[in-house]
Amino acid sequence: MKVPQFVIITWSVLVLGACGFSANAQTAPAAPATRPRVSQPIAAPATSSTKRVVFFGNSLTAGYGVAPKSNLPSLIAQKIDSARLNYKVVNAGVSGETTAGGLARVGNVLRLPVDVFVLELGANDVFRLVPVPEIRRNLQGIIDAVRRRNPKAQIVIAGLQIPGDFGPGYVTEFQSVFQSIATKNRAALIPYLLEGVGGVPDLNQQDGIHPTAAGYKVVANTVWSTLGPLLQTKTL
Repeated sequence: MKVPQFVIITWSVLVLGACGFSANAQTAPAAPATRPRVSQPIAAPATSSTKRVVFFGNSLTAGYGVAPKSNLPSLIAQKIDSARLNYKVVNAGVSGETTAGGLARVGNVLRLPVDVFVLELGANDVFRLVPVPEIRRNLQGIIDAVRRRNPKAQIVIAGLQIPGDFGPGYVTEFQSVFQSIATKNRAALIPYLLEGVGGVPDLNQQDGIHPTAAGYKVVANTVWSTLGPLLQTKTL
């Protein structure tokens, strides 16, 4: 998919903001790091038979700048509740997170069983100029950790896109990571997490970085198109 010029600008600001860099006075400040948290809109308490969906990522998962009920994991929890599926959703997103940071903390997240693990990391590595092979190793390490603790867990990979500023070789290599990791690990793939949202002013906050509540509804629909059928199948 060809990334429009305005997406290139927005993506640059996105990762700079998440990494804590400031390009100019108009660049939004980095989102503060937060601890993983459980999303709120779960109608019924968890029971021993309740399965767990863990969203593991950066500020796009954590929901920087929107109310807790409007972040991605919470919106998915609402869809799960509407579908009467027996899943509890955990928001394990940390703003500014890199793949290396995710690999270092994933063990804490895995202290409780996981049935579905949605992995959304990689954007913040790009503007740190992390080599793509290192990004790949870190993502694989996270998946390996999940599988060691939860051999039957279903992995879902959230694909990302970057602009052409970094050279066609880097761009192509980075964007191919998500498909190759998904194929290698027999994981489900969301081709592009921000489909229909990235670069659309009305669906992003003033910083041009993070989706608005309306933008997250679009993102949630994109995620649900992959995750919903998977949860239905695992419930049978």
